[in-house]
Amino acid sequence: MGTISARVPDDLEDELEMYLEEERLDRSTAVRKLLAEGLEDWRRDRAIERFEAGDISFSRAAELADMSVWDFTRLLEERDVTWVADDHLADDIDSL
Repeated sequence: MGTISARVPDDLEDELEMYLEEERLDRSTAVRKLLAEGLEDWRRDRAIERFEAGDISFSRAAELADMSVWDFTRLLEERDVTWVADDHLADDIDSL
């Protein structure tokens, strides 16, 4: 496992301390958890952006988001993103 060191502003460190207390986690575990959650959100946002731009198909976007197509569908619905369009439909059907 690698090691990452980072300097953070005092207010961010104070918020991290509150998080540690509420979640009852040690600092390393908390930072790993928050980093993983942040990267997961970034990965999903990026997949949605690429899908909306027409760069990738629905099924490829779900794959990049590391989600099943059904979970990705729910995510798009939560974010009010149109996920069925004529220009992607044939590619998506072929992928399934």
